[in-house]
Amino acid sequence: MPKYYEDKPQGGACAGLKEDLGACLLQSDCVVQEGKSPRQCLKEGYCNSLKYAFFECKRSLDNRARFRGRKGY
Repeated sequence: MPKYYEDKPQGGACAGLKEDLGACLLQSDCVVQEGKSPRQCLKEGYCNSLKYAFFECKRSLDNRARFRGRKGY
């Protein structure tokens, strides 16, 4: 579940999503029970919704898109 912050976390516009993604990975069964690294678990498909939301957040910050339009359209 995403956390909602009254005060924005320091570190940029997508810092809250990044923190939620890290917490999701660290609490996943892949890391806790199997002892794999969070990077391996992310590649295996854990926390996909937060991964996608973080990707879209980072993608939306492209300043060129304001002038050129969104990519892929």
